[in-house]
Amino acid sequence: MPDDRFGRNIHYLRISLTDHCNLRCLYCMPEDQTFLPNAELMQDGEIIQLLQLFTSLGFDKIRLTGGEPTVRAHIVDLVREMAATPGVKSLSMTTNGVLLGKLAAPLKEAGLQRVNISLDTLDPGRFKSLTRWGKFEDVWSGIQAAEAAGLTPLKLNAVVVRGHNLDDVVPMANLTYEHNWQVRFIEMMPFAGQTDFQTGLVVSDAEILEMVSTQLDKPELLNHGMLDGEARLYRLPGAKGTLGFISSVTNPFCAGCTRARLTSDGKLRLCLLKEKEVDLLTPLRAGASIEDLRAMILDGIWWKPWGHGLAEGEFATNRTMSQIGG
Repeated sequence: MPDDRFGRNIHYLRISLTDHCNLRCLYCMPEDQTFLPNAELMQDGEIIQLLQLFTSLGFDKIRLTGGEPTVRAHIVDLVREMAATPGVKSLSMTTNGVLLGKLAAPLKEAGLQRVNISLDTLDPGRFKSLTRWGKFEDVWSGIQAAEAAGLTPLKLNAVVVRGHNLDDVVPMANLTYEHNWQVRFIEMMPFAGQTDFQTGLVVSDAEILEMVSTQLDKPELLNHGMLDGEARLYRLPGAKGTLGFISSVTNPFCAGCTRARLTSDGKLRLCLLKEKEVDLLTPLRAGASIEDLRAMILDGIWWKPWGHGLAEGEFATNRTMSQIGG
């Protein structure tokens, strides 16, 4: 497994399957977002070629992202081929859940192991307002289908936006009393296109934790504060599930980062919040050798940034969130 210059072992790859999405969430993109032509996106065979190259280097944890990965054509067949790739030990997906009602069972059968589902509110009207196009009922059906199919442990991702869904924090946390789910509260992060909106309406993990403690009960810190992926975990007394806090802005976890990202147009992005990328798709299409591509990846990983620089006012503005993948 490749190490960067800070000694971090980088073995977790998030692959964005498309920049397209079937929602238009306020904090992610404008309603009239323009997406890349399909010809500029990695094709199925190119994704598999690059995945095989990454697994040969020791990458063993793979997460599929977007945009919205379930809108990609032939997604079940692609997942099946990825799951069968030697070296893939963990294969999961982050999705908005809209299409999971019909796709959860086929994706599980194809080899997908787990899903994280984005859900910022339990109020149908507020859901429509936040996503512009979405129906809460579709996502809730997708959650039920994912659990029934065994795409577990199930994690729900809630981006908390001041003035939009702060009142949903307690109802979302309340879900963990009856469901063995991880409800994760995510601090909003700044990206191109929506930067002013994103930076002005951040709600810190400390404020969210105080709300939960005051209105429900004081959660217990789990695992001595060790992270589960990106999340610091808590459990409400008597709850079946857990609460996760992903605090990229106020309490970053860069020292323990083990991940890199492959964007839908084939760029290796070394940090979600830094602009540095390594173009792999162009040389792949130009006939670059496996050895050349391997050297490009290893060199990129070596120069992976230490941290994101948000505290110093540094923002990545070359891509929107949907163009990177979460």
